[in-house]
Amino acid sequence: MKDYLRKVISTSLAQFDINEEDIPEIQIEKPNQPEHGDAASNIALNLASILKNSPRKIADQIVESLEYEANKIDTVEIAGPGFINFRYAENYLFDELNNILEEGERFGKSSALDGQRILVEYVSANPTGPLTVGHGRNAVLGDTIANLLEWTGAEVDREYYFNNAGRQMRVLGQSVKARYLQELGQEVDLPDDGYEGEYIRDIAKALIDEHGEELIDSDNITPFKEKAEQVIFEDIQETLQRMDIEMDAFFNEQEVYDDGSIDKVVETLREKDLAYDEDGATWFKTTEFGKDKDTVLIKSSGEPTYRLPDIAYHVNKLERGYDQCIDVFGADHIDTYPDVLSGLDAMGYDKSKVDVVVYQFVTIVKEGKPFKMSTRKANFVTLDDLMDEVGSDVTRFFFEMRDPNTHLEFDIAEAKEAGDKNPVFYLQYAHARIHSILRKVEQEYSFDAKAKLSLLTHESETELMKSLIRFPEMIQSAARSHEPHRLINYLDDLASAFTSFYHDCRILGEEKELVQARSALAKATAQVLANGLGILGISAPEEM
Repeated sequence: MKDYLRKVISTSLAQFDINEEDIPEIQIEKPNQPEHGDAASNIALNLASILKNSPRKIADQIVESLEYEANKIDTVEIAGPGFINFRYAENYLFDELNNILEEGERFGKSSALDGQRILVEYVSANPTGPLTVGHGRNAVLGDTIANLLEWTGAEVDREYYFNNAGRQMRVLGQSVKARYLQELGQEVDLPDDGYEGEYIRDIAKALIDEHGEELIDSDNITPFKEKAEQVIFEDIQETLQRMDIEMDAFFNEQEVYDDGSIDKVVETLREKDLAYDEDGATWFKTTEFGKDKDTVLIKSSGEPTYRLPDIAYHVNKLERGYDQCIDVFGADHIDTYPDVLSGLDAMGYDKSKVDVVVYQFVTIVKEGKPFKMSTRKANFVTLDDLMDEVGSDVTRFFFEMRDPNTHLEFDIAEAKEAGDKNPVFYLQYAHARIHSILRKVEQEYSFDAKAKLSLLTHESETELMKSLIRFPEMIQSAARSHEPHRLINYLDDLASAFTSFYHDCRILGEEKELVQARSALAKATAQVLANGLGILGISAPEEM
């Protein structure tokens, strides 16, 4: 409906002597007060300074020339200083309810992003250890954003970027070797900053099972590093599968070294006088892009900083022809990713095609205090530990239910609550409850004809229908903003609207036609709840 109203208003604006590029965005919102209608636009207020006229007079002119379908819009009114309020036609609600029932699992899908190729990069943990809770929020946000984009018609690729070279992996291999030797009775210490988790011992034991003592005298850490990478990546993929997350591609940072992309970045920046050497290091003139200081690209040791391969990787993304590239990063990247965007800009690429979703970190809380769930795998909480504690559905939901820009306190007690206090159980229970009602209806009634939806005239029925038809627009909104929590907020409102409907309008025990009509409304509600939970990657049980 919002798209329809924007089109209607846009047609009316043709009467004004104004360039199309000067017309403000036509915003359509739900009024805060129901008596003001079902949708409202402030376009007249936004045009006032451009047209040099009062918003009220502009609104009068717009409304006077509006051409709309009577089966969609009942009334149009002007309120306050110039808001244009629309009230939906009753038949429109019935038509849309029928549409939900007919489309079923497809309801909510749109063509808003048809033809768009989008790459979503997320997780991207190096294979040095199990996925942690912090990785979990990254993984769930990225996966759900990808789902939302697909529901709006985009062709989406999910990519995992990792580095299996460099100092981290070298120290990992040395750590495994040290544990290997310890398991064989030798007294050796872990390397400085070595990996201490129990998983390192497990990898060492696996090497002993495969090779016995034949690696004791080897100075080559490659077998230790390769075994660690293999085992850890298998562990990572199993963890992702528990959360129903499947990547389309894995991109190794080493590729941009091997194909010369790294060298090309530095060469191009030098040609543009945006890179220089000083104190044995290579610097990027980020002061040209508003930073207080220039940024090191290659250290005096000859080792590139994170920014250089990342610029090369993003060049690779854009050269693959994607219309948009979305990165999901933790807050520790907030000061570094702008340098990557500046690098793209400097090299002549459209940095506006790269959108970065930055999420804040997660604190596990139990009984009001930070909670360390396990010492089994060193000084961190693994994502598997968390799922073992509360389940994968709850884990996904809690990671999604807050704005990514806010710190997330993951309350274990709330997550384990099997009742209305637990927000995911609240939605799942609403879905299961509706199916329980529909099973009783099927046992007691048989319907011969199509439901007579015109019987749905109670205020609670009307409000529930209005809530249901907002679903496609809500998906598009959450997809555009890359904010899955918007969908969760919508589903909460929908479940509340159903509760009000069920409280005010009996389904069982009424006349047959009314039972059928209300059952159709309940069925549509269950369908929208299931579709929404599916986008979030959460199950929609029919029994609980």
